[in-house]
Amino acid sequence: MNKINKIIMKKKNTILIKGFYFCNLILLIFYLFPGSLLGYFFYKNLHIQPQITKDFIISSNHFYIFFILSIIGILAYRNTNKIKLLIKYLFLMSIILEFFHIIIPNREFEWFDLLGNTIGVAVVIIVYKIKKKYE
Repeated sequence: MNKINKIIMKKKNTILIKGFYFCNLILLIFYLFPGSLLGYFFYKNLHIQPQITKDFIISSNHFYIFFILSIIGILAYRNTNKIKLLIKYLFLMSIILEFFHIIIPNREFEWFDLLGNTIGVAVVIIVYKIKKKYE
């Protein structure tokens, strides 16, 4: 039974890692496209960005995206020695992608978006660290 559990856990982890890579690819496409792909799909307008919830101090859309990406990343790499590298990657990606908006046509760099990105990552990392401390 123990051997079967290990095989199942390894399979789940492989799926999570592939899911993390896939989410990164999708994020890159949506983030680096010159205009809003979701705006085009929903409103037939590249200049309109759909809002999940109303913004308050930070960009809620950016918070949700990086919150979800961070959860998937932590779940995928929590039992490996790559967790510190993952944390650095998530923070760097959240910052660098927003700065790319300076040079991408029809996109704008916004501090509120950058805050949403980094706070989304930070919340997941803080919860992970607290949970790990009490395990």
